[in-house]
Amino acid sequence: MGEEKNDGLKLDFDPRIRLEFVGNKITSDAGLLAYRELDDRLGLTSMAAGYLTDTRTGKNIGHHLVPFFRQSIYSRLAGYSDTIDANQLSRDPAMRTVVSRKAVSKKAAPKSSMGRFETKILTHNVNRGALERINALWLSTALGNTRTNRIILDMDSSVSKVHGNQEGAKYNGHFECVCFHPIFCFNQYGDCEGYMLREGNVSSADRWLELLAPIVERYRGLGLRMLFRGDAGFARPEIYECLEAEGYEYAIRLPENQVLSRKIDSVLAAQKIPTPGHPVVVYHDFYYQAGTWNKSRRVVAKIEWHAGELFPRVGFIVTNRLIPAKGVVHFYNMRGTCEQWIKEGKYALNWMRLSCHKFNDNAVRLGLFVLAYNLGNFFRRFALPEEISSWSLTSLNERVIKVGARLVKHARRLVFQMAEVSLTRGMLAHILEKIRQLEPAPG
Repeated sequence: MGEEKNDGLKLDFDPRIRLEFVGNKITSDAGLLAYRELDDRLGLTSMAAGYLTDTRTGKNIGHHLVPFFRQSIYSRLAGYSDTIDANQLSRDPAMRTVVSRKAVSKKAAPKSSMGRFETKILTHNVNRGALERINALWLSTALGNTRTNRIILDMDSSVSKVHGNQEGAKYNGHFECVCFHPIFCFNQYGDCEGYMLREGNVSSADRWLELLAPIVERYRGLGLRMLFRGDAGFARPEIYECLEAEGYEYAIRLPENQVLSRKIDSVLAAQKIPTPGHPVVVYHDFYYQAGTWNKSRRVVAKIEWHAGELFPRVGFIVTNRLIPAKGVVHFYNMRGTCEQWIKEGKYALNWMRLSCHKFNDNAVRLGLFVLAYNLGNFFRRFALPEEISSWSLTSLNERVIKVGARLVKHARRLVFQMAEVSLTRGMLAHILEKIRQLEPAPG
């Protein structure tokens, strides 16, 4: 991305060199073209046409909703976290190409137009919930290309610090800052199944049912085995009852209390002697009913003795799974990947950059970030060769998206002359072949 200037810049160390800025011919984001190929194969961004309503009343409309939508998604995917860079991006050849055929010969949307799209059109009452519905359809499309007989849902909250006077930003005593407190739900493949922006002072599980209910409905009747994991913030009887009623298996961390501690007195009495570097771990299970529970439930305890520590480490998990206690703990511990995916959204896409004043504007921004994240994760899941399939979204941004290229236009062809450094011709050919093997979007 660069600015076009007629005169070149000179360098003293070699007077022959001239540095010319031709932002309409040179791109630093040529790797976006591979993501656009995946997008087209699965029909992802084109789905917006069926869910977004244009609220503009003028007749002289230069940019339509689907190109706007694509530009919002792809700019975030490439690391441009808001509309500040839209003027330069509107001339970038890779961005113009992924947005629409019309934009290739002209320009993509400038900053002012992108700002109105995100804060006026997407926040209008007729478009409320549209991004969530589009995300749900994307996930159903991805499921059609996934061989699995089960879905594991991980729900967790996060923190989005704010430094201005945004609506809904409140002080949170746990995080010790003024913030938003969004909640997310991921599946075992790293896809974000659902999200919700919330005020900063709510509890971790606040409005959990609003987030979970549409996800449960989407998977109902598909014949999949459904499982759920959550930390101690989701240790609520109404959550257990909901999951049990829907036939979900679950493992949720329980906060320690005196009654639970007494249940493992016999295990603690048989104190183990660990050696340095080799802790002693014991698993124990029992049935327990808290005062607010409608029935007793299985609780698994993990007790660890570490050398040099006076007291053992103890953790409790409530579950309806029938596997051995050690297996329950192992299953629960895998929810740590959910925290990793939230971090990827934070650091690769900067999705906690919610700097608009109005709460609804920031909720829309979070939705756009989540869609960009899911497109990036679909690319990682479906398009990457096996040897690089574990790359993080940050690595993909730096080594796949950030590829320099020159656009050369011919009468019937657009040629991107690409630099070959981290993304080689062979690697890109393999990626494109894997995309062609995916089940195409209906219609």
